[in-house]
Formats: sequence, structure tokens, C-alpha cells
Amino acid sequence: MAAEPQSPPSQAQSFVVKGQYIKDLSFENPHAPHSLIATGNKPAIDVNVDLKAEALQEGVYEMTLHLAARAVSDGNTLFLVDLAYAGIFQISNVPAERLEPLIMTDCPFVLFPFARRVIADVTRDGGFPPLMLDPVDFHALYLQNRARMKM
Repeated sequence: MAAEPQSPPSQAQSFVVKGQYIKDLSFENPHAPHSLIATGNKPAIDVNVDLKAEALQEGVYEMTLHLAARAVSDGNTLFLVDLAYAGIFQISNVPAERLEPLIMTDCPFVLFPFARRVIADVTRDGGFPPLMLDPVDFHALYLQNRARMKM
């Protein structure tokens, strides 16, 4: 009886966080101490999210999650916070067509809770209530960016 040819063992996909860190952080309180006096008005808060991915070497990528927030009340800026929070990810055995969506959605999803905490801590330490950012739908953001690039 002849032995059946064996297919090579499939290699398991891997997604490993090798490290994460604050790349850049800025907090401005331009009208202190006046901005810390409660006016009773709830400030308008504008938040911007941007992503940047870079291949560091074969299978190793850096994802930088950039979060910027500005609080305005009565036409005055209360605070500005700008954070670039990054992570290094080792990704292997992922099909090429799945790699970009993985990097642009899963990597920032992993980083976001840590970046959110940094923003909350720095706004609190700046004399304001902690800014608790709403969760971000990174998949929708990825699709929007892809659609915009096709235009």
C-alpha cells in the first residue's frame, strides 16, 4: 500500500505586540488660570484621529495612532492635547490581501485603550475633567480612507 503524499504543515498566523509607547505628547492650556474657572457651559470638543503605518523590517510594523483634541468654550480654547501613540507589531503568515486591513484596523484597535488613558490622564492633570474619548470604529475609518484614495 502506497503512502499518501502529505501536504506541508500550514504555518499558523501570528500577531504579536512587541512594544508600545508614547512617540509624542503635547498639552496646552493657553488661558490658564482663567480657563480653569467653571463657566457652567459645556465645552465643544473636536477630536481628530489619524493613522500611520510603517514597515520596519520583514514582518515587523510600526503603527502610530495620532489623536488630537481641542476643547472650546465661549470662543476660547480651553485646552489642546496632541498624542502620537505607537506600537510595534510582528505579523507573520498572513495572506497579502489581509495584511493592510489587519495593520490599519487591528493594530490601532489594540493601541486605542492605552492612548485613551493617556489623553484622560493628561487632561485631568491639566486641571480639567478627564477627557474620555469615545471608541473609534477603525474598520469604518479604514474603508473611508480607501474610498477617499480611489477618488
